[in-house]
Amino acid sequence: MGFLDFILFPVYVAFFYFLFKSRRKKYDDPVLQFYHKQGFWIKVLAVLPFTLFNSIISPGDSFVLFYTEGAHIAQLILKDPSQHLHWLYSAAADFDQTLLKNPKNLGYLKIDNNYMVVRLTALFSLLAFKKYLVLNLFFSMISFSGVWRLYRFFYEQYPHLHKQFAIAILYLPSFVFWSSGILKDPICTGAVGWITYGMYEIFYKKKNLLFNLAMIIIFGYLLFVIKVYILISYIPFFCLYLILKNVTLIKSRLLRVTLVLGLIVLAVSMFTTVMKEIAGTLVGYGSDDITKNITAFQKAYAEQEDATSNFSLGVEYDGSVQSLIRIAPAAITATLFRPFLWESKKLSTLISSFESLAIMFFTLFVFFKAGPLFFLRSITKDPVILYSLLFSILFALFVGATTANFGTLVRYKIPCLPFYIIALFLIQDRIRKIKNSPVVSGAV
Repeated sequence: MGFLDFILFPVYVAFFYFLFKSRRKKYDDPVLQFYHKQGFWIKVLAVLPFTLFNSIISPGDSFVLFYTEGAHIAQLILKDPSQHLHWLYSAAADFDQTLLKNPKNLGYLKIDNNYMVVRLTALFSLLAFKKYLVLNLFFSMISFSGVWRLYRFFYEQYPHLHKQFAIAILYLPSFVFWSSGILKDPICTGAVGWITYGMYEIFYKKKNLLFNLAMIIIFGYLLFVIKVYILISYIPFFCLYLILKNVTLIKSRLLRVTLVLGLIVLAVSMFTTVMKEIAGTLVGYGSDDITKNITAFQKAYAEQEDATSNFSLGVEYDGSVQSLIRIAPAAITATLFRPFLWESKKLSTLISSFESLAIMFFTLFVFFKAGPLFFLRSITKDPVILYSLLFSILFALFVGATTANFGTLVRYKIPCLPFYIIALFLIQDRIRKIKNSPVVSGAV
């Protein structure tokens, strides 16, 4: 990273500003205009600390692997397009390892999800003069394009909660930070947003069929290659939401219940089949192998006792289904509420600790304010709360059970955080409505 990065950065910021501004002008709602503009500038400004952290303070995958090799492939293409252009669309297994810029990255580009990020970095490098700061901006804008659609999805259903959704999606520190540079996370967070709003428009609003279908295919493919476990843990619950949302239009209660139950059984059956079919693609996260691999991951981290960011769930896991059930509370707690303040040894995890503490307090506040029965009743009454909470809890279990390092935990958990926080905001909103209802005279 050099002086030219800071010269080019405002130029590309201006380009993206006018690009998104042209889109913002199409919104008649001043609330959407306000948050779209705020969200854009937050994502732009977040690129600066992300770049500083990953290039100087704590160089990792973003700079050492993805940027180094992606920019190098772009350089090879510029030098001899006929010989090297095919690296932009070749399979990861076909990449010539002798072309690596850094020999320490040997083997990493043979993995499809890593190579996809490198491939995109190489492509954007041709447009960004191979400048790290500018490339981070490109990835941040990919994330924002999808994250904004996620915001719109929730806002269109509960417009009075625009501030709460902004807190959960546009302002959440770890979510913003880790999706603002060359990593897998910006692509994944952007993809979830595009897929969510695309499916919502197709199956509920019944509009923009071709455009949304194209976006679902493109971002669905990216998510499948980069982090397929997000795709297979998210889509079934969002489909459940769409089913529950649409059946409310059916007047017959018996027909509605029958349809919901039938579609749920079908969705679960399809989900199980997909899990079995792509077990190999999951590289050890398949349904048949997940219990064995959780044990292996925990053992591998346990052998690195001197690593300051490693942690233990405090629950013995022996690979059985019973122990997986026992580990669930600890794993979910780790994802949503850890690292605790006293567990943070680095700046990145310390900031996440304060965020996790706030989420924990908010969870307890909403739970005790609602009471156990009303809390559970709210989940079953609202399809959005149901799908958001089911996805975030299952995802938290997966990440918490397979991650034993706070440095990676704070990154891996970000896709589920907005959904978990939004579910809490929606339950809180139901409490407020009942308290303000003259019928119940403020009783919950």
